[in-house]
Amino acid sequence: GSSSGVEHHVANVRVEGSNPFSRSKSTNCNRLGNYSEQRIGLRSSRHKFFFMTHSEKSAAVVIGSSGGIGSALCNQLNLDKSFDKVVAIDRKSTPNIDLLNEDSIMNAAQELAASGVKIKLLIVATGFLHGLNQRPEKRLKDLSAASLSNSFAINTIGPALLLKHFLPLAPKGERSVFACLSARVGSIGDNSLGGWHSYRASKAALNQIIKTMAVELRRTNLDSVLVSIHPGTTSTELSKPFSKNGLDVRTPEVASKQILSVLGKLTTQDSGAFFDHLGKPIPW
Repeated sequence: GSSSGVEHHVANVRVEGSNPFSRSKSTNCNRLGNYSEQRIGLRSSRHKFFFMTHSEKSAAVVIGSSGGIGSALCNQLNLDKSFDKVVAIDRKSTPNIDLLNEDSIMNAAQELAASGVKIKLLIVATGFLHGLNQRPEKRLKDLSAASLSNSFAINTIGPALLLKHFLPLAPKGERSVFACLSARVGSIGDNSLGGWHSYRASKAALNQIIKTMAVELRRTNLDSVLVSIHPGTTSTELSKPFSKNGLDVRTPEVASKQILSVLGKLTTQDSGAFFDHLGKPIPW
């Protein structure tokens, strides 16, 4: 993440091995041990996902696993062993997901559904702030149609399509949590500095998508939770140009533990909300 605390990369599905959910020592896509209870919460240095009853073939899915926070989330979930499977998703997997190609997203969701796993946790850790030909705008004259289109395509449309195809895979009658990494700078009420026009607007739009989908989710799956979460200022390669002295910069490992701790404490009444990495609500 940057000073906005967000991972900035385009993600694609990564499910290695002939069996996408078989144990492999060389990948984060492992079949984890069984458990009797699950929760996400702070327990010493461990963050567990405890549910009331055991659920076989439970899966945690991280979309954006090639980035700093996404990779750390996968590592933490594998260490945690609360899920039968941890499915890592990045740009080099088979099947391939392109955030700009809805067919690839649909195909990946269908493959997971056909495998019979229950998605009990899904985190979308994708995003874009800057690239070779795009930097965050400092002034109005820096705006361009290309930068606006690119930011919205990756930060808003891509996650919206991911949720369109993956949310229906949430099991009925069992608690599940879906979360997208957003950014505090996407808050309209908290915007006092200006700048970063396309990034701010695309993350604000993502928050609206999350809120709107959560309203519908309450009608279709009462046990599922959908939220936006700001991961805090995180030390990653792409965030270095925007890190400032005096900021509370945390490692991806610390950020991942904080994210999982927050998600584990949510109830269905929290669905549709926007939280920071400490679990505090952020104004829209």
